[in-house]
Amino acid sequence: MRLLVLVVLSVALMVVDARFTVLKPVRSQMSLVLMQSYWVADLPQRLYQGVASQFGSRTELIAENEKLKTEALLLQGRLQKLAALTEQNVRLRELLNSSALVNEKVEVAELIGMDPNPFTHRIIINKGERDGVVLGQPVLDARGLMGQVVELMPYTSRVLLLTDTTHSIPVQVNRNGLRAIASGTGNPERLELRHVADTADIKEGDLLVSSGLGQRFPAGYPVATVKEVIHDSGQPFAIVRAVPTAALNRSRYLLLVFSDSRSPEQRAADAAQAQEAIDRQAADPAATPANPAAAHAPATAPTIPAATHANPASAAPAHAPAASATHSPATAVSKPVAKPATSKPAVAAPAKIGRAHV
Repeated sequence: MRLLVLVVLSVALMVVDARFTVLKPVRSQMSLVLMQSYWVADLPQRLYQGVASQFGSRTELIAENEKLKTEALLLQGRLQKLAALTEQNVRLRELLNSSALVNEKVEVAELIGMDPNPFTHRIIINKGERDGVVLGQPVLDARGLMGQVVELMPYTSRVLLLTDTTHSIPVQVNRNGLRAIASGTGNPERLELRHVADTADIKEGDLLVSSGLGQRFPAGYPVATVKEVIHDSGQPFAIVRAVPTAALNRSRYLLLVFSDSRSPEQRAADAAQAQEAIDRQAADPAATPANPAAAHAPATAPTIPAATHANPASAAPAHAPAASATHSPATAVSKPVAKPATSKPAVAAPAKIGRAHV
């Protein structure tokens, strides 16, 4: 019975609330009062969802963190590779600019090894005899000369650096042309100039370039910069120390200079022969014709005897213009042209022969 009454009351309240606005203030007050009960009733579910979300979020965050760490590591590796490629690009551009300044033919080589002996300064490059490399070939980088090839293999070569204790190179001061010999000290950052007079005009900051003497290294390439000049009043020679311009222990890409395929002895012999030829021409200027027209004059002289086959005596005067043509080139051209035009000697000769028979 109570249930029926409650059901009827509930239906009546719903109809009144739907049709009329009388219960609206009551409904608002009831919602305010029941809000706390709703919050208390929903508290267990919210606690369960919060704890579950906390554990779920932590697991997801750990997985996402691991994923981000992996991606960051991969990107960092790519960034390092990009930095290495950027540095390689810079070095290759420097080599390209330096090769544009080199007059001779050049070829890029890469350093692939170093001599394990700490007392020798030698490197190994990836170009050998099959690539046209020869003994004594100069090697330079983007900043200056590095050394020369001292050992050949089919596909690799061994290069002796300038700073090796057994290496020397003739140099000259770029400022005034003072010549000297730069020798290696075993220190990759220092060269020494031997037997430089104490009164020589050399000072700190002077650029030393290859002089080309000995015909081993081409002239004009940077070798070192003078770092220190020590004058000792009791010694006849000054102590001059220089720093190589090339990055001997840092360069990875090098340039092989193909200047001349001839050996130094052949180049010296050819130069001596050329100098002798120049000296002979300077000593005997009469050997060369002064006038090009005189060289063609004897070719027209043989046309004179063609009209004088009947009388051998008249052939003798014909040689006279030819002989005079060698001494007077100016008249050699006009005389042979005038002789064939006159036919009097050819006609007069038979007349004289007829009188003799009569």
